[in-house]
Amino acid sequence: MTEFAHKFSEQAGINSLMDDLGKALAGDEPMIMMGGGNPGHLASVQERLREELLAIANDPAAFQRLVGQYDAPQGEATFIRALVDLLNATYDWGLTPENIALTNGSQAAFFMLFNLFAGPLQAGGKKQILLPLAPEYLGYADAGLGPDTFRSVKPVIEDLGDHTFKYRVDFEKLELDEQVGAICVSRPTNPTGNVLTDEEVKKLHKLAGEWNIPLILDGAYGSPFPELIYTEVTPFWDEQVVLCLSLSKLGLPAVRTGIVIAKAEIIRALSGANAIINLATGSFGPQLVEPLVKSGEILSLSREEVRPWYQAKMHKARAVLKEALAEDCPWYVHQPEGAMFLWLWFPDLPISSYELYLRLKARGVLVVSGHYFFPGMEDEGDWPHRHECLRVTYSQDDEQVAAGIRIIAEEVKQAFANASV
Repeated sequence: MTEFAHKFSEQAGINSLMDDLGKALAGDEPMIMMGGGNPGHLASVQERLREELLAIANDPAAFQRLVGQYDAPQGEATFIRALVDLLNATYDWGLTPENIALTNGSQAAFFMLFNLFAGPLQAGGKKQILLPLAPEYLGYADAGLGPDTFRSVKPVIEDLGDHTFKYRVDFEKLELDEQVGAICVSRPTNPTGNVLTDEEVKKLHKLAGEWNIPLILDGAYGSPFPELIYTEVTPFWDEQVVLCLSLSKLGLPAVRTGIVIAKAEIIRALSGANAIINLATGSFGPQLVEPLVKSGEILSLSREEVRPWYQAKMHKARAVLKEALAEDCPWYVHQPEGAMFLWLWFPDLPISSYELYLRLKARGVLVVSGHYFFPGMEDEGDWPHRHECLRVTYSQDDEQVAAGIRIIAEEVKQAFANASV
């Protein structure tokens, strides 16, 4: 078996997550889906997308363009030009079409980016991706082809009171050296819903500039779309930044459209990788959304429909959590500032988060064990915090989410009660 075959035969965290989702959806047993990042079904957005799909289906030339021709490896050119015009008009970023490439989903984008900036060097030595704020997205963890692709730093944990806490970047311990090939952070952060402040982003940008490496900002849940951010932030890009966006959380996870905004040199490399791996990227997402980009409606839909809908769901889920756990055991929730997750922390949990995940799965509730979300932290030893957390998705039906949270509370309280006997 080659090293490549061995790597992709192993049971990675992202494999486990997607396997759980697929089996649960295909199975006969009812399952409350609170594990993955599948967006909810927002009727107003879906109706608007259906209108565009019908327009394409009723236009023979548009339909032929959709299904009958390859795009260039960089991605659908008309969509890219429309996005350049929109972002320049909105933020004055000075983009050209040479600054944007499309990929078959964000996961593909990060696989290519991480292996562009990390791994063995031709002249010897290696490069790594620095994750300045763990926990971080589990889909990153196995995206590097080589070992030790990532290094990460323990966060500062700030107690905000009322069973709420927040992770902050520990800049005092954030050390860069010649081995760091890029800095990467999601904003909002998957899994915690944390949103780096503008000041934190500026500090990371300054560090990236001092070491002449890219700052990769994963905006799959963020600005300028789909705007799942519940606090004030300033969208940011320059040639030091690789900004990654997606159509998934707008309500189009199945179309697999990732968007990378970077300097032209990086876009050329990504386009080359696209050609080798995929031949071409899919046209469906870009062509479907292109009219919304041209008109700017993608921004207003995000601000006026998508964000308020998810924010309301977050408040409902958090209220149920407070009621269900009360003061019956030690618990915290990360300050939910964006995305579609509640990140739960149970200090001194008597069982591992993975064991808790298994117990919940047996009771028909799918969540994700927190231990998957700490890539690059092997040098930190067996930090107990890594095994005391769960990621819970609140994007689905509110009643189902509430029922799932109550079952989580029952299992956690039972685990603490059994340990005290």
